[in-house]
Amino acid sequence: MIAITDIAAEEINKILLQEKDERLKLRIGVQGGGCSGLTFFLNLDRENGQYDKDLTVNDIPVRVDAKSAHYLEGAKIDYINGPQGAGFVFDNPNVQRSCACGSSN
Repeated sequence: MIAITDIAAEEINKILLQEKDERLKLRIGVQGGGCSGLTFFLNLDRENGQYDKDLTVNDIPVRVDAKSAHYLEGAKIDYINGPQGAGFVFDNPNVQRSCACGSSN
């Protein structure tokens, strides 16, 4: 379903260790917004919704809601640390159009 690169997994694990809460999972989702109509997001979450699916990706505990799962099929999360800053990046083959804002990629 979703891939998390080794470097992204390393950064996510650092964040999870800092939080010191074994109940936390990485929530990956999609919401309305961005130039192409969708914005992808990551956050830490303790709550399990009725339509959530829990899985493990690259040893990371992940939670995805059923609606987002459809849009995330085949997506990859990477972490980039370069001259313009550091952060997580989505590469999603399902996006049919993108823009320069970076929210819809």
